[in-house]
Amino acid sequence: MNFDYNEEQQLLADSVRRFLQKDYDFEARKKIVASEEGWSARVWSTFAELGLTGLPLSPDYGGFGGGAVDLMEVMIAFGEALVVEPYVPTVTTALMVAKAGTAQQQQSILPAVVQGRMKLAFAHLEAHHERRVASSAQSSAQGWTLDGEKCAVLGAPMAEKIVVSARALSGIRLFLVDRADVALKPYRLLDGTRAADLLFVGSKAEALDGGTVRVDEVTDFATALVCAEAVGAMKFACDTTLEYLKTRKQFGVPIGTFQALQHRIVDMVISYEQAASMACLACSKAEAADARERARAMSAAKIKICDAARHISQEAVQLHGGMGMSEELKVSHSFRRLTLIAQQFGDADFHLERFAALQ
Repeated sequence: MNFDYNEEQQLLADSVRRFLQKDYDFEARKKIVASEEGWSARVWSTFAELGLTGLPLSPDYGGFGGGAVDLMEVMIAFGEALVVEPYVPTVTTALMVAKAGTAQQQQSILPAVVQGRMKLAFAHLEAHHERRVASSAQSSAQGWTLDGEKCAVLGAPMAEKIVVSARALSGIRLFLVDRADVALKPYRLLDGTRAADLLFVGSKAEALDGGTVRVDEVTDFATALVCAEAVGAMKFACDTTLEYLKTRKQFGVPIGTFQALQHRIVDMVISYEQAASMACLACSKAEAADARERARAMSAAKIKICDAARHISQEAVQLHGGMGMSEELKVSHSFRRLTLIAQQFGDADFHLERFAALQ
């Protein structure tokens, strides 16, 4: 299999990296994280101008019809820069609308996402009902209403519309809700990104055509993207740790000359290369027609990503010494991002169980 990027993919990745290096350095990021909004409208506008918000969406709505492989290098760049804007929640929820929405819903939402005028979020997890949807949906002459709670909804504080899973008489269905019709409890996550717990009390909703099959399909796509993002964060952790070992001196010599530390940085790089290979596999299988094949590839990749994220992030902090945990060093923030990614869309235990069930 050829894992080289074509010219268009490489040019896009280079453009994204140039922008992030120039306008999204660590100091700029810290200001965005500390802001009340927790994201930058200017950065989001630039993402739209670069075509990132429309990359995975159909040209019918102004997008480019790309897949996870096209997004992979972009997500790696996002991981290196520790981007906090709600990119993955928006584009993956937009894909859900593209697959399950009505023609009217698609026309009102997807062009706005492509142009950067609308952000989306997907609410599925429930704190008191692990792996089960207890939120309910009722239909009446006036339309659908929702009741229930959702937790840890990534990007919800910034989203204009939210796709919600709820239980109707016919089974699990998906619904589209305006953020104004939902009670939100927003908060900042460990890595600086924003999420919210949601409360629905007779909230007005529009039904989408889809249920658990669509949820699994889009969640697998999102899993592939965060695997690629993790690879970017791992790359930064390895690179900055290696540079530190070359410059930090002990007993008059760089600590990188100590054989024990050389072995540890080599182990980190090996873990990174293995994780990068599994992320390639995940992105190449993210849109496989065979749901079983797709699910096996996603779980296999996430298991390795979780393992490598723990190993690399902990070693990076330890090799930096006490200052590795300080707010002033970006490596400590990479540690937090990798720790959070290891939990997103299922941790290692969840995916080990899922992978075993698919044998």
